[in-house]
Amino acid sequence: MAGNSQRKGAMRKAGTKKGQVVGSGGQRRRGLEPKGPTPKATEREKHPAARRARAADQRAGSGSGRPARAPGSATAPARPAKDGPELVVGRNAVVEALRAQVPATTLYVQQYVDTDDRIRESLAAAADRGIALLEVGRSELDRIAGRAVHQGLALRVPPYSYADLDDLLAGAGSARQEPLLVALDAVTDPRNLGAVIRSAAAFGAHGVVVPARRAAGVSAAAWKTSAGAAARVPVARVVNLTRALVSLQRSGFTVVGLAAGGASSWDDLDREVLAGPVVLVVGSEGAGLSRLVAQTCDLLASIPMTAATESLNASVAAGIALHEVARARRTDAAPHRD
Repeated sequence: MAGNSQRKGAMRKAGTKKGQVVGSGGQRRRGLEPKGPTPKATEREKHPAARRARAADQRAGSGSGRPARAPGSATAPARPAKDGPELVVGRNAVVEALRAQVPATTLYVQQYVDTDDRIRESLAAAADRGIALLEVGRSELDRIAGRAVHQGLALRVPPYSYADLDDLLAGAGSARQEPLLVALDAVTDPRNLGAVIRSAAAFGAHGVVVPARRAAGVSAAAWKTSAGAAARVPVARVVNLTRALVSLQRSGFTVVGLAAGGASSWDDLDREVLAGPVVLVVGSEGAGLSRLVAQTCDLLASIPMTAATESLNASVAAGIALHEVARARRTDAAPHRD
């Protein structure tokens, strides 16, 4: 017989119900045969990617927006939802946010961190405002900050509570003034939004309107740039800016769009129009007003500039236009002398 059965001293054992026991009978060869492609990482139960996928599914099902991981997990959490809480990280950013009175719920401080004037000021400001103070370990703060460079300090900011468009009109009615609103078309820089809110507060506007998509929202950066004005000027978020402008037109507003190639110069606008209910529409720095928004405007006006300057920053243009509207209203309200 072939194989080891012919070697000297070999003994042939009796077979069993499964056959002869001499040799492997090809079982080892079949054990080495491929079993198909390696499963994806998310399909392997104990793989970290699979655990992250299950946690993401749990968050999507619960709608809480918080990671379903145990505290202390070394894996970085998913970024917060668009309208969820926001984290301000870094010593300079946190202390500036607290100085600007940005609303906050929790201040995270790393254990055994080397303190300096910024950390001491942040702790004092948080204590004065009743903000919760939490001392956490380095790994936990890394997880909370999403691996961002936090320098031992992080501030949690709650989501901004947007107003309804009707709330802006009601606020203007209670002030017994002609309504003045500012609408931003695709302005994506939150610092521009904050600067517009600050100008709106300075020149008596009753609110700011922003689109819900492809536009900056009221974040911590917008709060800081507004220098506290975001607490006084309401911001309304609308699903469709064009439809919102049409609704305001039906309510008696004149919609004035700022455009570099406007049909008329700002100096040529009727002062009586500016003294009535007005919506100033400001576009982005690059593209300006979108086509539908520009077609919806009752008037398109450009701010006079020298030939060397092509365009203005969105917040600067909004500030100039708001100043001109405020001046027109003061002139209209002033008593006329014979």
